[in-house]
Amino acid sequence: MILTPPYPGNTRGYAWAQTPVSQQEWEAEFQFRASGIERGGGNLQLWYAKDGQSKIGTSSIYTVGQFDGLALVIDTHGGRGGSVRGFLNDGTTDYKSHKSVDSLAFGHCDYPYRNLGRPSVLRVKHTSSVLQVTVDDKLCFATNKAKSQVALPAGNNFGLTAATPENPDSFEIFKFTLQTSSGGSAPPPVQQQNNQKPIGVGKPQQPPPRAQIPPTNPPPSSIDQQFADLGSRLQLINHATGNILRELGNQANRADNRQTELFQRVAGKDEVAHLDSRIRKIEDALQKIQKDLEGRDYRDRFNQLQDTLRSSHLTLTESLQGHVLNVITASTPRMGFFIFLIIAFQIVLVVSYIIYKRRRANMPKKFL
Repeated sequence: MILTPPYPGNTRGYAWAQTPVSQQEWEAEFQFRASGIERGGGNLQLWYAKDGQSKIGTSSIYTVGQFDGLALVIDTHGGRGGSVRGFLNDGTTDYKSHKSVDSLAFGHCDYPYRNLGRPSVLRVKHTSSVLQVTVDDKLCFATNKAKSQVALPAGNNFGLTAATPENPDSFEIFKFTLQTSSGGSAPPPVQQQNNQKPIGVGKPQQPPPRAQIPPTNPPPSSIDQQFADLGSRLQLINHATGNILRELGNQANRADNRQTELFQRVAGKDEVAHLDSRIRKIEDALQKIQKDLEGRDYRDRFNQLQDTLRSSHLTLTESLQGHVLNVITASTPRMGFFIFLIIAFQIVLVVSYIIYKRRRANMPKKFL
């Protein structure tokens, strides 16, 4: 039985026993397999709870409310590659609103269960003195009265739930048997309601059930098991292919709707013709303005401009010459002062010459 298919993601699957367990001591054997992409995920729960189908339904350990019983969770919590954890509740703790659900686990062990290519065997043994969980005939964890008071009453139901994210794992169930303390095998009837429904989608997706092995019948040979497994895998591939084809059809419809919307937004023939007429009117107006400019005579205006420039040039030249002459006249020294300096210099020279002659004449004469 396939609880969650490999495609699409965000699915849930469940199966609950219709008959509660009437014995206090029992041993359950559960065979499962998980396969998916490299970074796929999801969780698988084995429940032993009171009124499990009505109170738990399709919930996982993270979405369940107040349940009364035992839950064994198989997932990749903590990035260890896979683990098996045990949770107990007496109906008082609301797991859905709890801040740290992972801290409520009373026992755990690491177990890389993904993509093994074979079924994994998980056994749960409950007696008056011990609760023991083994995986592939290896002890996972156990409790006894010396360590913890673990007592699971009779009258609870067994159930299986699985949930996957956007990148899903495919959880497959091969076998579930229950053996009571009296020594007889008492397998609980399982209500195979595989409600695989993607979140937000109203139509349930029912994958084909695998070949089920009743525990009372003799086990088939390994060849029969391989053929049954191969047939179930082919059916699963057909189911996934059908989902892919439906998704492609939806994409094609979306593309058609988008194309129709784009065509509606494109301007129609009338709008294009109106725009063309407006462009033509603008071109005609521009041509008319150009002709008007070419037809006018601007010679008179150019002559007036030339006369104005000539008169401005003459006025500027005259004013500039007068200004330069005034600057030169103001900066030139006076001629009278210059003549006075020349005469004074000559008088000084004459006086000096006369004094020189007198001194020379008065000097004693020397004869050879």
